[in-house]
Amino acid sequence: MSWLIALMGLSVLATIGAGVWLELKPERRPAPAWLKGGLLANVLLFGFGIAGSLLLGVQEVLASEPAAAGLMDISMGKGLALIGIGLPTALAAIGAGIALGPVGSASLAVIAEKPEMFGRTLIYMGLAEGIAIYGLVMSILLLGKI
Repeated sequence: MSWLIALMGLSVLATIGAGVWLELKPERRPAPAWLKGGLLANVLLFGFGIAGSLLLGVQEVLASEPAAAGLMDISMGKGLALIGIGLPTALAAIGAGIALGPVGSASLAVIAEKPEMFGRTLIYMGLAEGIAIYGLVMSILLLGKI
């Protein structure tokens, strides 16, 4: 398992190194083909590493179940309830992100032409961000029910 984590760390460091190299190189030519292939290989390696650590981690957790049985008694229903409580926040945050993209770009375009519209654009962005706040409030209210 530790070799998998080390491999993922090496993949992340290689990706960061490639990004630094691309940022600091003096001439602005297109990136070489080997670099694009290397970045794709790093991303795939990282994805396989995450999947492998999840699969191996599940095996380790299932193997150590009797040792953790005395620590906390969470039933399947309570676990599903906790996942259900987290879903409103997650989905609301995704919705707010989707809403903030077009609103933010339109706000920047308007501010570039008319700087006095800055206050109004903040209100629109606040309305879009309010979606995430509503999801968080719902999760807090549902957490009080357990």
